[in-house]
Amino acid sequence: MNIIVSGGGTGGHIYPAISIAKKLKKRFNDNINIYYVGTPDGMEKELATREGFNYREVRVKGMPRNLSIQSIKSLKELILGLIDSRKIIKELKPNLIIATGGYVCFPIAYMGKIYNIPICIHEQNAYPGITNKILSRYANKIFITFNESKRYFKHPERTILTGNPIREELISIDKREAYDYFGLDENKPVIVSFGGSGGQASLNDAMIFCIDEISKDDEIQLIHITGKKHYDSFLKKLENLNIKINNNIKIYPYLYELPKAMSIATLIITSAGAITLAEISALGKASILIPKAYTAENHQEYNAKVFEDAKASIVIKEQDLSGEELIKTIFGLIKDKDKLSDMGINASKLMDINATDNIVEELIQYLR
Repeated sequence: MNIIVSGGGTGGHIYPAISIAKKLKKRFNDNINIYYVGTPDGMEKELATREGFNYREVRVKGMPRNLSIQSIKSLKELILGLIDSRKIIKELKPNLIIATGGYVCFPIAYMGKIYNIPICIHEQNAYPGITNKILSRYANKIFITFNESKRYFKHPERTILTGNPIREELISIDKREAYDYFGLDENKPVIVSFGGSGGQASLNDAMIFCIDEISKDDEIQLIHITGKKHYDSFLKKLENLNIKINNNIKIYPYLYELPKAMSIATLIITSAGAITLAEISALGKASILIPKAYTAENHQEYNAKVFEDAKASIVIKEQDLSGEELIKTIFGLIKDKDKLSDMGINASKLMDINATDNIVEELIQYLR
């Protein structure tokens, strides 16, 4: 049987799709062929092919909210994407299409519905993305991460609270090997900071000040991921300010081994992407969340509020973020082990680490 999985644009859409695909492959072995559908140049292509999945391309671009020349170009691409999707479906004759969000999902899932193929979608965020809100009208099942998102769908009766799929290797990491991998001391606290898969300019700016302070304190260790497009300018800023990078500080443009870093983190500083929050919960980590203000429907603030209300995270909005504010919060938490522990325990109660298994069990009815 053939299965199509699609999700793109950011790691928050891509990693759940890959997790579901890997679990299906493990469950059905040679009895299943999984095809990942994405854009020709999106992050999903790199990550899906890296995992060894067959990859099919559709031409599609995000639709601007306001009418413009770009809207016409996007509409043209959407039509081309529907044509691409029709060819893919006629070739593969899939038994099921699984969509995890991002505009790339729309043409393949919509065309699949025209051909009467079962459609299941997964929504990672507390406030659903526009693509999933549209596709939910055609979906057989809607898997959700936060119970709060149910009310935003036209057919809430189709929703199933499953949690957010996480990378399987996250739970089985050898921490001693992780410390060795980064060259860090397991007897000293580790701060891990990153602004999602693409980085976060506001967090990077604040971390310049924090790195200057942490470089003077070798009792604290830091792993910071800038995002590929920010890396060179970030290092240049440090150089211009004569900020020294000591051995207790590691800076990366992107980190494929992020699960290793998170596994040894005492404190995680990040934006409020849904997949990251699911992994923070699975690991039971305390966090400082800086939700990105420019995300679609401001969904990261909804995500962050769930963790803040549960006393699992401290939330700093981007408009309130500064290096001084961030370092004060970091030092306050690092010195309060009881609070760190309580926040980690509270985080661990928010998500189901069996989310991928929950979803696969629901999908089996379409694969008999």
